[in-house]
Amino acid sequence: MFGPAKIKMLVSSLVLLMVVFVKWAEPYIAQYRDADQDTYEPRENKRSPEYYRDGTGTECRRCCDPAEEAPQYASPYPQYNIVPQINITILKGEKGDTGERGLYGKTGKSGQTGPRGPHGVKGNKGSIGAPGEPCKSYYAAFSVGRKKALHSNDYYQTMIFDTEFVNLYGHFNMFTGKFFCYVPGIYFFSLNAHTWNQKETYLHMMKNEQEMAILYTQPSDRSIMQSQSLMLELERDDQVWIRLYKGERENAVFSDDFDTYITFSGYLVKAKSEG
Repeated sequence: MFGPAKIKMLVSSLVLLMVVFVKWAEPYIAQYRDADQDTYEPRENKRSPEYYRDGTGTECRRCCDPAEEAPQYASPYPQYNIVPQINITILKGEKGDTGERGLYGKTGKSGQTGPRGPHGVKGNKGSIGAPGEPCKSYYAAFSVGRKKALHSNDYYQTMIFDTEFVNLYGHFNMFTGKFFCYVPGIYFFSLNAHTWNQKETYLHMMKNEQEMAILYTQPSDRSIMQSQSLMLELERDDQVWIRLYKGERENAVFSDDFDTYITFSGYLVKAKSEG
């Protein structure tokens, strides 16, 4: 900003420059004022001897003559273009204070996605997290046997077992001869039986009331050990058991009171909750 003393000094400098310029240009201005007086006299003021040639008081002129124009007179003095020059630097003031920040402009359009940058530096190892919940494990297993022989009659018979080898959590009911599913999932089952010579052996592995597999041998002169196994997907409260076929022909399984010839086993392979 300019102070009062600075402004007064600038005004005095401008007035002095203007006075010097007027004194310097005064001779040239007087010469141009005299040169600008036009010495051209209009044609009407000139009276030539032949002006009244026809006695009518009008000038004789051919109609095809071009109109006369006023003669152009060149100035006897050289022409100068006077351009005043003022040192503008003396008018520059001191640097002002920084102004207030303006308002934010409108948000521009989003640019194109740039190229992927380089991989950053590997960070430090994080702290150990809180311990998780313990993993829940599910188990189910049984293995039972029968020491008494069984012969067919006119009805289907559920095979009841009298020997318990393994019965985890009591999922196999020894009174009904059936395995009850408490843990849904995939199970493996196996059945072993000793045939009776000269008789058929005809057994079904049942899931609820559905026949899933059969163990069968034809009548023979000698008895043999026969087996069957399978895997089943069970839901809660499903039942797996062994059924002896009804006697269209004589059908039996062999055993005695001393050795176990008939066994039925099963166990959980994978619980459904494990995914």
